Amino acid sequence: MMDGTARIFLAELLFPVTALITTSFLTRQFGPQGYGLLALALTTIIWVESAIASFFAKATIKFVGETSDWKPVGAMVVRLSLKVGIAAMVLVWFLAAPLSVLLNEPDLAFYLRLCAIDIPLLCVGQAYRNVLIGRGHYQAGAIARAGRWLARICLVVLLVKAGLSITGALLGVIGSSVVELALSRWYLGSGMFIKQPQVAIPIQRYGALLFLSSLCLIFYNGMDLFMLKILGGTATQAGIYSAAQSLSLLPGLFSYTFSSLLLVTLSRQFADGQEERAREIARDAMRVTLWLVPVAAIIAGAAPEIVGVVFGSAFVPAGPLLTLLIVGAVLNVMLVVSLTIMTAAGFPARTVMFTAPLVPLALGGHLLLIPRLGGQGAALVTVGVSLLGASVAVASVYILWKVWPPVGTLLRSLLIGLVVGAASMLWTTSGLFVFAKLILLGMMSLLGYWWIGEFRQGEIAAVRSLLLRKAEPAQIG
Repeated sequence: MMDGTARIFLAELLFPVTALITTSFLTRQFGPQGYGLLALALTTIIWVESAIASFFAKATIKFVGETSDWKPVGAMVVRLSLKVGIAAMVLVWFLAAPLSVLLNEPDLAFYLRLCAIDIPLLCVGQAYRNVLIGRGHYQAGAIARAGRWLARICLVVLLVKAGLSITGALLGVIGSSVVELALSRWYLGSGMFIKQPQVAIPIQRYGALLFLSSLCLIFYNGMDLFMLKILGGTATQAGIYSAAQSLSLLPGLFSYTFSSLLLVTLSRQFADGQEERAREIARDAMRVTLWLVPVAAIIAGAAPEIVGVVFGSAFVPAGPLLTLLIVGAVLNVMLVVSLTIMTAAGFPARTVMFTAPLVPLALGGHLLLIPRLGGQGAALVTVGVSLLGASVAVASVYILWKVWPPVGTLLRSLLIGLVVGAASMLWTTSGLFVFAKLILLGMMSLLGYWWIGEFRQGEIAAVRSLLLRKAEPAQIG
């Protein structure tokens, strides 16, 4: 799991790097208003794509990981993903005009219809990639993901510079989905559209429950931006809020990568009857999540500097928003890890129980605070509801499995986070030196964990082996 997480997370790290460069380029090209319009279009489509992917992703990884005869499961998922993706694309085409009226942005309808072409392409590409991960082909999944992010930055910059403006940016996103699909298809091989034997697995039940759970998370995580716009916010305010959101993505990327591989690992342990070992892995997963606390503290302390360097002076108001949203992002990681443990244990219905209340709670909070505090109110609601959701989900895992995040790790993480967060806030930098500060403080966090005895000897040896491992000669015969 460590090896797979490292490979895929390194590939996913290309996303924040390329996203920062792309966002910095686009915000300067379009300004707050134009970037806000682009963000509304992309956020809407990402909602749809995430909802579809959530129906299949974890169920696919779980059932492919539990069986040696994976092709029937894989073929069923790929074909269904294509059908659902096409249906969703057509639905967006019909709803684009009413949505543009609701948000009071007439040009939004065209951009939504164009960006909807990305839905079936991404859904099929994700289906191929989920099968690869379920089979344990982490390197192939990482390469496909890396290809997507590198293609996206190149295509977006090229097409926007060619004079296609927002249309060019959306075409670049569509092109990156084509690249990911092609790479995933190359590594997995043919046979996914050939008729396969019927499989008797409860993928529809798991998929439906996980879909509902993920749909609640998607609505909850994207609601703040849309509620800000619906409750009287301008496109400029939406662009500033979206910029802050884009800088708080790193914990979410870790969550996506780590939870997928955690699900594979736990599912295999359950299939082999190793329930006690599964408990140990679940406890360590919560422990690793707490290591993100110093990361959030460092980013929160340097938020104004990061925003100024990446987006320019026009986006300075996004700094305080980033300080709040990065905290909410780390809390969401703990929530997702807890939901993943419940899924692997065979309780997908519980994931709905703990995500469905987030939507009305956040809605009520936004209606109360956004008219008074604007974007700051939206961010406060996001952090508060995330804290409540993560706390309840962790408590449920304890009741279910008697698994709890280690108290010692929590205290060490809070202590180190307080130190590096204060250092990040008091140590002012200018220009690109802010990134050197972030890296240095991150290294200090790791040294702090090592110095106070957080890392076990076995973990240190495993990391050393992972970093220094060389390919062994192939055995013959």
